[in-house]
Amino acid sequence: MTLIDNTILFVKQQLENAEGGHDWFHIERVYKNALLIAQREDCDLTVIKLGTLLHDIADSKFHNGDEQIGPTTARAFLESQNVPEETILHVIAIIENISFKGGNFEKKFSSKELDIVQDADRLDALGAIGIARTFNYGGFKNRPLYNPAIQPNLNMSKEDYKNSEAPTLNHFYEKLLLLKDKMNTETGKQIAEQRHVYMEGFLAQFYAEWEGDK
Repeated sequence: MTLIDNTILFVKQQLENAEGGHDWFHIERVYKNALLIAQREDCDLTVIKLGTLLHDIADSKFHNGDEQIGPTTARAFLESQNVPEETILHVIAIIENISFKGGNFEKKFSSKELDIVQDADRLDALGAIGIARTFNYGGFKNRPLYNPAIQPNLNMSKEDYKNSEAPTLNHFYEKLLLLKDKMNTETGKQIAEQRHVYMEGFLAQFYAEWEGDK
């Protein structure tokens, strides 16, 4: 088996019981997104494949906020596969810098590969699947769908974002609708624009039904 085959097997095993929006199928969709974007970019495909497959190997929000468990888990696996240290460091940097974290997080690392993996991950937070994932996670956390009395917080710190218990619909304004303007690649921007429009239509329908207008 190849390195990528072994990585896929490892990720499937690790995420076997994961929450539905952050499971193997999320990884698979992001992987496909990344390969699509990479077709138009000058990049290291091995780093992109490994970074994509391992980017959510141990998401901190499911591990009491521990932001080191993901990089540590990824490093242990990559070392077991005798991956060169230079590649390991690049993949770890992608894992550490990919997240939205309230939109105020300054990346401490930059590379074309990070740009591609980040765009691929953000695309899975948009459109029909983005909507489904958002409400799936809200249900997982037992959050209300919507509460008109609780307004979105557009100035959250990283800690505020991590600890937020706001209604699910607020997440559209606190993250999802902001993503199209934060894409890194032209391909990512084009796809994000389409999915953004779809979400705006969903929200219009949601509010109309909430008010009994439709």
